[in-house]
Amino acid sequence: MSATPQKNRASRRVLAAAAGLATVGALVAAMPAGAHDRGHGHGGGHGHGHKPRTVDVQLLSFNDLHGNLEPPAGSAGNVSETQPDGTVKAIPAGGVEYLATSLRTARKGNPYSVTAAGGDMVGASPLLSGLFHDEPTIEALNGLDLDVTAVGNHEFDEGATELARLQNGGCHPVEGCYEKGKKFKGADFPYLAANVTKEKTGKPLLKPYTVWKKNGVKIGFIGVTLEGTPDIVTANGVKGLKFHDEVETINKYARELDRKGVKSIVALIHEGGAPASTSYNYDCDSPGAGDGISGPIVDIAKGITPKVDALVTGHTHQAYVCTVPDPSGKPRMVTSASSFGKLYTDTTLTYDRRTNDIVRTSVKSANHIVTRDQPKAPDMTRLIDRWNKLAAPIANKPQGWISADINGRGSTAPEKPLGNVIADAQLEGLAPADKGGAEVAFMNPGGIRADLVHKASGSEGDGVVTYGEAFTVQPFTNMMNVVDLTGAQLVTALQQQVSGPNEASPKILQVSKGLTYTLDLTKSGADRVVAGTIKLHGEAIDPARTYRVAMNEFLAGGGDGFPALGQGTNKLVGASDLDLFNAYLAAHSTATAPLAPPTTDRITVIQ
Repeated sequence: MSATPQKNRASRRVLAAAAGLATVGALVAAMPAGAHDRGHGHGGGHGHGHKPRTVDVQLLSFNDLHGNLEPPAGSAGNVSETQPDGTVKAIPAGGVEYLATSLRTARKGNPYSVTAAGGDMVGASPLLSGLFHDEPTIEALNGLDLDVTAVGNHEFDEGATELARLQNGGCHPVEGCYEKGKKFKGADFPYLAANVTKEKTGKPLLKPYTVWKKNGVKIGFIGVTLEGTPDIVTANGVKGLKFHDEVETINKYARELDRKGVKSIVALIHEGGAPASTSYNYDCDSPGAGDGISGPIVDIAKGITPKVDALVTGHTHQAYVCTVPDPSGKPRMVTSASSFGKLYTDTTLTYDRRTNDIVRTSVKSANHIVTRDQPKAPDMTRLIDRWNKLAAPIANKPQGWISADINGRGSTAPEKPLGNVIADAQLEGLAPADKGGAEVAFMNPGGIRADLVHKASGSEGDGVVTYGEAFTVQPFTNMMNVVDLTGAQLVTALQQQVSGPNEASPKILQVSKGLTYTLDLTKSGADRVVAGTIKLHGEAIDPARTYRVAMNEFLAGGGDGFPALGQGTNKLVGASDLDLFNAYLAAHSTATAPLAPPTTDRITVIQ
């Protein structure tokens, strides 16, 4: 799911504290021009002699990398695979060293190969990338020979100016250049944002589309992010920008490409759906009751003009290869490759040289696991080692100890063990009267980006939680807020988890100890939160009483579909969520008495 996008304050603060970690230089004002139409068809091509009428174009795609250069740890790094006997196996996957090998292997023997992505390449990234404002990830994507990507909501975490820097290059305006004598070059692939315009001029923020060309073969790519980006990104991130309807925007630019003679079109859409099974090899087109795919992408796909030949999607971190009928009733491929570089999609587009269009009936597509038993790409290993050396003084500092895995991102339950730890850390840090007097804390589930894994990630030893691991769990560095909310507003907020914009895909807040209630999933809408069961320390919530409630500034702004939380008054701004998390780990664990995974008994779930 989506997450609390935030400005990366941690990197600013910790970099300032780590003398000698980075060489600070001035921002280079003269940035190179933006990316342009390109097509470095991998593997060459003939281009002379007799040309057959059709040519197979290989489209490789992935989405929601989120700066995961190293293999994601714990259950968040697994892919589910249904076995022939019906059992489901978890397979460790991902890491750019393996993704590079997978893509390069797939391209062999395919002279017409283009690689595209569905957004959220950066943002909510582990420390290795997030500490350096995601420059390492852009560098890795350049090395992966990415041809084009749509923007996702996380590309706006640090605002339009920073997104432009990632595209065009130049050193960071505050922290300068990270390596002596080296200026950040920017992305050598275009970021597409067709449905994002500047409020003042009405002009597109970035290129709306690009055309990939090879030996007379032309394929247009239109990129959009979800129209609801402002609801899931901080106000600063989307300041001065307008986000438009995905379908209308794609249809508009598909007409424009068509007029220019580009008849083969792929839409890159940072919005997605949920297949009936989480197994990557699930047959999304199986006809059984309850099978298939649901979610926003279905209506979007049904509305996009038949001029568009395939849809590469993302945002929901799910794996699917489905067909959804276009407005003329013809099936059209809609794909998504999970997240964190754990899968890639290989789609065959048969291009007709006479019509310049894709033969839709012969489009084939499949997701493939980026397994960790293949050779690592040496150039990616060198890139990771180089940035790890710069990050090491900060990343390797121990923060606390755990006795076993504490699952957050990898937990599918409404109440997650790591969610409880985070909410308790926020309550404890903000309960003192001079820190805000908090009585209860809420954490949004999308802001928990990883698990705390017991197995050592480096040389720190099993059970040790390093700063880098804590940062990977909470990479946004949201500032914490404590506000006054009435009991009635508190009840409404809990009901908004399962109603309004969150009805189709509930967002269950993680709650601090003492708050209990029943979630009845057999009911619909707001009724799923059983109002009479909501209690704080065993006492029913009083609608008229005022409560002091702690939450990150994203939730306090009404983000993630919680307008009731945005109604808080008497606000006190506290420390960052990451600081409180690290302080809690330090206070509640030692090498001899590590923190154990908490019980999950705050939310009683009726299925």
